Amino acid sequence: MPVPEQHEFFIDPNRCIGCKACVQACSECDTHKGVSMIQLDYVERSHSTQTVPVVCMHCDSPTCAEVCPADAIKKTEDGVVQSARKPRCIACNNCVLACPFGIPKMLDDQALMMKCDMCYDRTSVGKKPMCATVCPSGALTFGTREEIEKLRPRSRPLNRFQFGQQTISTKVNMMVPRDTPTEQLDVTESMHEPNQPRTVRLAVMDDALFEPATG
Repeated sequence: MPVPEQHEFFIDPNRCIGCKACVQACSECDTHKGVSMIQLDYVERSHSTQTVPVVCMHCDSPTCAEVCPADAIKKTEDGVVQSARKPRCIACNNCVLACPFGIPKMLDDQALMMKCDMCYDRTSVGKKPMCATVCPSGALTFGTREEIEKLRPRSRPLNRFQFGQQTISTKVNMMVPRDTPTEQLDVTESMHEPNQPRTVRLAVMDDALFEPATG
């Protein structure tokens, strides 16, 4: 049974609180063998504790599958890109190096690439992915566009990403402010921005905290 066409995956990085509930829940998916296929990345750790959940974006034209010499990575008819198939995976790491989102992970002890498969054992029978069922802040949502529009009236979903000269369309959506003036996110644009040195002041170092007591 395919994933219902009207159901989509939405990521809202601004709502992530770094609780790692999704990481734990992902490892409990029946097909993951106790290994979590989701990770939390820090946006800019030197200046903030803000995290963002990272899942497979399930590209319309998955680069990981295109570079696999053993034809181990398959995309289902409903657009979900599966983990590498154990009998065919040769652990060459081509997929790990090629993915523009940095998603595939090679499990060296198993000589196998495994990644987020959108909890296919659940979504293909109408259930939500494990991560979306436990996220307390709504950073991960699985449902219809009508539902997400009601839940996030000030945001809208985008699923087109620009990497230099390459444009990638995905099955997973990223929530952006509703007034975002573009229909695609330029992922590499920030690489060309000039460095802006910033001073971070910690309140604990304020001189006022160390004024000698009077009286």
